[in-house]
Amino acid sequence: MIRKLTELDLQDKTVFLRVDFNVPIKDGQVGEPHRIDSALPTMQYILARAKKLIVASHLGRPDGKVVEKYSLAPVQRHLQSALKLPVAMASDCVGPAVEDLLRATSSKVVLLENLRFHAEEETNQEDFCRALASLAEVYVDDAFGAAHRAHASIAGMAKFFAHKGAGLLLQKELDYLGPLLANPARPFVTILGGAKVSDKIGVIRNLLPKISSLLIGGGMAYTFLKAKGIDIGKSLLEADKVGLAGEIMAQAQQLGVKLLLPVDHIAADSDKKNPRTFDDAIPADRTGLDIGPKTAQLFADEIKQAKLILWNGPVGLFEVPPYDQGSRLLAQTLADHHPAVTGIIAGGDTVAAVSAAGVSAHIAHLSTGGGATLEFLEGKILPGIKALDD
Repeated sequence: MIRKLTELDLQDKTVFLRVDFNVPIKDGQVGEPHRIDSALPTMQYILARAKKLIVASHLGRPDGKVVEKYSLAPVQRHLQSALKLPVAMASDCVGPAVEDLLRATSSKVVLLENLRFHAEEETNQEDFCRALASLAEVYVDDAFGAAHRAHASIAGMAKFFAHKGAGLLLQKELDYLGPLLANPARPFVTILGGAKVSDKIGVIRNLLPKISSLLIGGGMAYTFLKAKGIDIGKSLLEADKVGLAGEIMAQAQQLGVKLLLPVDHIAADSDKKNPRTFDDAIPADRTGLDIGPKTAQLFADEIKQAKLILWNGPVGLFEVPPYDQGSRLLAQTLADHHPAVTGIIAGGDTVAAVSAAGVSAHIAHLSTGGGATLEFLEGKILPGIKALDD
């Protein structure tokens, strides 16, 4: 059993909160604060009750060394502004300097420096786990985006706490993603896009028996179209996955799952310019970069009749207009039919596409997990979830 934050006694306690603040930093500023802002409700809940809140995260891949560009100092500045409270910044995440700061500071919030400045974080070394655990009395994990990592602050230190549980954000992820695997509302439509079939094989295999319709767009669609013998020009292709794509289509047919592929395409020249719409086959000198208007309407019609939607991976090169039109239409359709249709958006690029369309406030759930969400949907037991289970 995983205890919820609301079930933990936090009164006058020091709480260690593991978050996922692995956010883009540009010119010393937080570039995209979605992950930080998503954890604010958990922090505010704890701050209303606890004596002190210790916040810990990783940032980037410093490989166990102190690398200045991966310092959490820009996060501290953003957090201070968002919480409207002083946030003390520790120079490390373990050791005497951290312990001295915790005793001396009048700030209720202390942000530890990047956990990955220590190699022991990623190797889940026991003494490092103990050192982190010694800082607090209660452990709360709100870092769903890192829940698939068997690291010290995610999987190792939790066992040293009698009082531990899931933060509001992690609990929300479990509440939305769990039913997809157990007993999803139907019709259950899954939209898969992005570049590669290989990234989604586990998800497809695990979800296929549970879904009503599978809509495939993005770069991965061209591998499926190739398996059907359709010319895809210079479009992205995983040649070694063509056979697998054929197997998936055959399995979908056996299970009675409607599998929809693009019926038209926006294809460009080698410079990603001069876009034109093509029905069916793509000319040899062109690259498919977005679903065409007929496909977008076909997919939108499936969304309208669904009760539950899982969308992972944009259906076009959404960062480069006009190849964002397909993803925009699907996002808008999903928002227009909220809350009758429960939309769950998974993966950073898909969240970015929905945000770019300006409709994120009208979608039920934007998952903060990338690899963690995919592994969860594959049916894997995530180390960070297992560590909370009493």
